[in-house]
Amino acid sequence: MQFNCTGTLVLGRVCLSIICLLSAGLTQRLIADDEYAISIAADRDSAIYETGGDASFQITVTKNGEPVDEGTISYAFDDFLNPTESNALPKGDLQLGNEPTQVTFKGTKPGFIRCQVTFQPVEGKPTKAVAGIGFSPTEIKPSLPVPDDFDQYWADQKRQLSEVPREAKVTPVDFADESIACYDVQVPCLGRAPVSGYFSKPQDAAPKSLPAILWVHGAGVRSSSLGNAVQGARAGMLSLDINAHGLPNGEPASFYAEKSSGELKNYRQAGRENRDTIYFRGMFLRLIRAIDFLTDQPEWNGHEVIVIGHSQGGGQALAAGGLDERVTMIAAGVPAICDHSGAVVGRVNGWPKLVPNQPDGTPEPDALLASRYVDAVNFASRCRAQAIMSVGFVDSTCPPSSCYAAYNALRGPKSIINEPAMGHAAPEHIKQAFFEKVLEHANRRSPALAK
Repeated sequence: MQFNCTGTLVLGRVCLSIICLLSAGLTQRLIADDEYAISIAADRDSAIYETGGDASFQITVTKNGEPVDEGTISYAFDDFLNPTESNALPKGDLQLGNEPTQVTFKGTKPGFIRCQVTFQPVEGKPTKAVAGIGFSPTEIKPSLPVPDDFDQYWADQKRQLSEVPREAKVTPVDFADESIACYDVQVPCLGRAPVSGYFSKPQDAAPKSLPAILWVHGAGVRSSSLGNAVQGARAGMLSLDINAHGLPNGEPASFYAEKSSGELKNYRQAGRENRDTIYFRGMFLRLIRAIDFLTDQPEWNGHEVIVIGHSQGGGQALAAGGLDERVTMIAAGVPAICDHSGAVVGRVNGWPKLVPNQPDGTPEPDALLASRYVDAVNFASRCRAQAIMSVGFVDSTCPPSSCYAAYNALRGPKSIINEPAMGHAAPEHIKQAFFEKVLEHANRRSPALAK
């Protein structure tokens, strides 16, 4: 996304155009071995401004906590779409002085940009920091409209899925806590692979007494997580954790490594030329079949179905919310699989950069068309469930513009955790905030608080 941005830096008698970004109180530091540090601070904690508004910033350099007034600062800015060395946004060098560098910035389009700052001392290694800021992010629109036959297409996929018997193979799994029942679950599905997961529930739960939660995975190739399944069960829920690929659970690490370097090495782009062969079609159908399994359980209360995940799992949560009306809440951390067509409007595509560019720089048309049927932004526009999301303002894997494109499309009650200094991550405080919202939605108490 190309921003028409202006800014003014006054340093002594020097006046330069510059942009420099981060939130006050959430200053990002990267400290080198020589103990230099760069601090970039904006004038508001949120690091969010209205389009057309001004933002003021300070850049300071310290050594062992003391201000540095000699040396060079280099700055370069990018819009997530173009690398700093080749984009048209401001960049240059500045000499440090006795006062912090003052910056005023004006942005004219909704979206996000990053600032990378490097300090080169007279001797020693350079120290770097990166910061991000948003302008009117709730005004970010979908890059392309939802295809006219989007709903019809997925209704037909669900019809085909309904014709596949959902007779689950349920195998008990030993677990030390006898109050929790654990199982390995395999359920037939469309899309080359079954639903494969670990299922846990409180022992001896009464019929129609429990909400359900589905845990979905980020990118990569691994077993389902028994720990996630147990966490939900301990909180009084029917809890199912599924791996993203329908693989057997509990195999040696070498098994998953072989799959990752073999048949699943490039699963992210597999079949992307056609909506019927694109890999995420099968992944999303497994979400529906997993929900079938949970809601088939006699203990399900008939009300709450929650889907939770981060990154690729966040994208799956958005897809589940748009595909299945049984879903009542989603928790989507730094969601992937969003805004595949961003480049059409000069915006960076979200992970996994599903649509390649042709030699002339335009998106490949077949992949572009197919991608719209597995874009989490489009599913979000059909999702009326309660939602909580997280976004990192310097996330280059799932850029904040792609996350906000999905968030803005959601149609139910929603909230978002903005992290101005965060890249692509699922830190513990966000996981805790998500699960507290889950428990609130399910009318459950935290097991830790219940003791």
